[in-house]
Amino acid sequence: MKGWTLALLRLSIGLLVFWWGLDKIVAVNHAVGVSDTFYGGLLSNPSILPILGGVQILVALAFIAGFRRGITDWLITLMNAGSMVAVWKSVVDPFGHVLEGTNALFFPALITVAGCLVLIALHDQEEYVLDR
Repeated sequence: MKGWTLALLRLSIGLLVFWWGLDKIVAVNHAVGVSDTFYGGLLSNPSILPILGGVQILVALAFIAGFRRGITDWLITLMNAGSMVAVWKSVVDPFGHVLEGTNALFFPALITVAGCLVLIALHDQEEYVLDR
């Protein structure tokens, strides 16, 4: 049961990052809006976003497959941690009782980062990965 559970966790987190990458390729304007809103415009260059999206997709696919986990697990964790930091108000105060501009739908960013850390912590117990 543990093997399949960890595989499902790996797949679900990887697919999230995959979809983020695909968004940068097929919906560049949306990705620019996300960058403007949550990342201070750091990644708002429409000509760079598809390249970043392609790299993100490749990392996500390697992560899902369990290829080079010592690298890809940390890259995916950093991507998700960056997203969590970008929506930190929604993690701290999801219903906006104290902070303005929060959204309870962003609270799972904390859960996603925790899932990444679980995969790192249980690295040696995964069964369905390429680099085992």
